[in-house]
Amino acid sequence: MGQTTDELLRLATSVTLNRNPRELDLLLSSGEIISSTLMSMALRAIGYQAISLTGLQAGIRTDRSHGNARIVNVDTTRILSEINFGKIVIVAGFQGFTDNFEVTTLGRGGSDTSAVALAGALSAERCEVYTDVDGIFTADPRIVVDARRIDEIAYEEMLELAAYGSKMHPRSIELGSLYNVPIRISSSFSDQTGTLVHGGMRTMEFGIKVTGVAYDRDVSKITVRKLPDKPGIAALLFETLSAEGISVDTIVQNTSMDRYTDISFTVTRTDSEKAMETVRSIADELDLHDLVADSTLCKISIVGSGMLNAPGYASSMFRAFADADINIDMITTSEIRITCIVSELKVEEGVRILHRIFGLGNTGSQ
Repeated sequence: MGQTTDELLRLATSVTLNRNPRELDLLLSSGEIISSTLMSMALRAIGYQAISLTGLQAGIRTDRSHGNARIVNVDTTRILSEINFGKIVIVAGFQGFTDNFEVTTLGRGGSDTSAVALAGALSAERCEVYTDVDGIFTADPRIVVDARRIDEIAYEEMLELAAYGSKMHPRSIELGSLYNVPIRISSSFSDQTGTLVHGGMRTMEFGIKVTGVAYDRDVSKITVRKLPDKPGIAALLFETLSAEGISVDTIVQNTSMDRYTDISFTVTRTDSEKAMETVRSIADELDLHDLVADSTLCKISIVGSGMLNAPGYASSMFRAFADADINIDMITTSEIRITCIVSELKVEEGVRILHRIFGLGNTGSQ
């Protein structure tokens, strides 16, 4: 069933390239409904009482942002009623409804987000997510052969790993942290215990410093060149992008001696063309001279709560890349993450190097 959304998108594109967001959400929501109804039928066929519910029937209310809606609240009345009747409740993930009963979808990773939101609203002991991997690893095991499965990880670390390419979607981790719902990530195909994501810092002051290495190929850098270096230019640029629903990640601004500035920022590749069109729409207000995009980049990050207030991690990362002739295009950091934007041609080499120099090899699970 994993290709259903892609097939629905293909069907929509075969009809028109100018897909109406409202109609597209209604179309895409049908994929999860098909899966949940089939699951209910399968359970009934082997003797269990079960019922499938759409996002609307399950009470998952969202805002009106079609294609990337955010959950406002969950009314669990119907779900609890069905459970009290002894039924197994299967909820169609990835979807919800607005205050005027329009169907919305939650965007990439929306099914994980639905699951954690339901667990929180129902005060569940934990949320278990079954997928195609045995848990969260110190790096992508398809790239790093000695990557280790992490037994447990704090919300803060997992949020950074998720935001920069790991298995779970960041919004689901945010919800888990908000409602203090532990999340266990396991494989559907093995009996491994998986990885438990929970509250509290996993490491002590002298414990493990770097938890994992993550990467993300879905990166496009947009550079707006030779803008007037004056108050309000950056605000105009990013307010306009935000109004169009475009999420911006890394931002770098350079000011020259002649009072002009270049601003570079990253967006997802799917948002790249829309971001370019949005910037061009305010070209006169920006006094725009030049605009370029580069979609040949990727992000590589090291993440770990143990890096907080511990010196040397950034310099070790930069030296490792320098020795491997990997050029760093942009840098961004948080308290427990360091991210470098590099050529996508160097991503696998870069991940392996960082995994090795920070001692994350497979000598037993953390």
